[in-house]
Amino acid sequence: MRKVSAICFVVVLLGCARVPDQGLEKLLTSRPMRASSSDPNWQNGNWDARPIAPGETITLGDLEGPGIIKHIWFTIAAADALYARNTVFRIHWDGEEDPSVEAPMGDFFAVGHGMLKPLHTFPINISSGGRAYNCYWRMPFRKTARLTMTNDSDKPVHALYWYIDWAKEQKLPKDSAYFHARYRQEYPCTPGQNYVLLEAEGRGHYVGTVQSVIMAEPGWYGEGDDFFFIDGEQEPSLRGTGTEDYFCDAWGFRPVQGLFYGIPIWEGMDRGDRGTAYRWHIPDPISFTKSLRVEIEHKGSRNDGQGHQYTGFEERPDCFSTVAYWYQIEPHKPFGHVPPVAQRTLPQIILEAEAQIESATFSPDTKSIQDHPACSGGKQIFFTPSVRDASFEVTFDVAETLTGVVELLLLHSWDYGIYNVSLNGSLILKEANLYAPSSEIESHKTPLAELSSGKQTLLFECVGSDPRSKLGHNPGYYCGFDGIRVRQVQP
Repeated sequence: MRKVSAICFVVVLLGCARVPDQGLEKLLTSRPMRASSSDPNWQNGNWDARPIAPGETITLGDLEGPGIIKHIWFTIAAADALYARNTVFRIHWDGEEDPSVEAPMGDFFAVGHGMLKPLHTFPINISSGGRAYNCYWRMPFRKTARLTMTNDSDKPVHALYWYIDWAKEQKLPKDSAYFHARYRQEYPCTPGQNYVLLEAEGRGHYVGTVQSVIMAEPGWYGEGDDFFFIDGEQEPSLRGTGTEDYFCDAWGFRPVQGLFYGIPIWEGMDRGDRGTAYRWHIPDPISFTKSLRVEIEHKGSRNDGQGHQYTGFEERPDCFSTVAYWYQIEPHKPFGHVPPVAQRTLPQIILEAEAQIESATFSPDTKSIQDHPACSGGKQIFFTPSVRDASFEVTFDVAETLTGVVELLLLHSWDYGIYNVSLNGSLILKEANLYAPSSEIESHKTPLAELSSGKQTLLFECVGSDPRSKLGHNPGYYCGFDGIRVRQVQP
């Protein structure tokens, strides 16, 4: 019985992926093609990336159909720590003016908030500590496909690498629908109205949702139900029982990743905490012939300001951002655009560690600035003590008093130590183990803090090393500090 179930599962997956339609034993009639960032001097050159200046849009591919895009890969080195939210990916099919795909790059790949996280799902996979993006949604087009990337940041993208793997077809079936993905947000959610994930017209089917949330206050945000209004119906034929239920989890959220659903980001239920959930309707697409409206409530628990919950099902003023994924026959109904870059995140202070090194103190004095591709801006403070009781101190300024979450971007690597971190004399990060078998940046969120205007002091103290960090004569006490983010939480 188990063997039969396994065989059925593989058949279902191949059917969903349609790679290729008739099965791998059948020879293809299409011609494999690729648009990439490869050096034009393909025999002797190795400059296989393109920079993107602030405000610039570059074209990744101008494809002539009929064809089907089968795989897209990106990786980026950028000066902006939030490049995943501040670069926007777009696709225009067959010369259309309004793009069918428009979303911040990270959100399109199902990781919100500009964060970098590994992810392993059926249509989307991210590796290299959140820096290698892979998309396997099939995207047919009849005439042309134009793919672009825009840098909305005021800082440069140093290098964008890409592959667009596609197949040139002799013709496409008449009922081949076009892939769509659109981002929208409400910061905060609009009182008295459900959050609208999608409003589409035409014939197609809905295939996925990514929802990201920033908690405006303590408590559980996810009692909101999902509703799918198909072909103009007044009462939705698909009605949900709660946000975590729609995303296929239960009894709240916790980090999990699966083929068709998961929660790649979950920081908790305190004010300022962030989460991202995804749901792929690949085994169960939601079809429509005239129109589709998808809504979700923004409801959950509220408290009286003293930590006492007074209701479990009340509208909450949380911040939502989402991406809806669907296929449909063109033309599509325009569905808003990505808002200006200043509106895509809550107010925050972002400081690169290397910019603070002149005012920093080190004991022992082993400071250096190291170039590292995993770091924002490509650099970090690299602390390389040979003794356990080593420390360094970094100062930064806050212009106005604020309540916020301090987020430390620290490199984890194979020869790094265990550190305590204090802010203005208060311990905010205890025994952070910075060991990792490969070099990856991790974000360490600290508790909510009130920062008075003026000078702030961060103290890093080495308290030991992981046994795996002690390689050869290296005692394993190193620390790599990439930067600080202070995310303001609205009162």
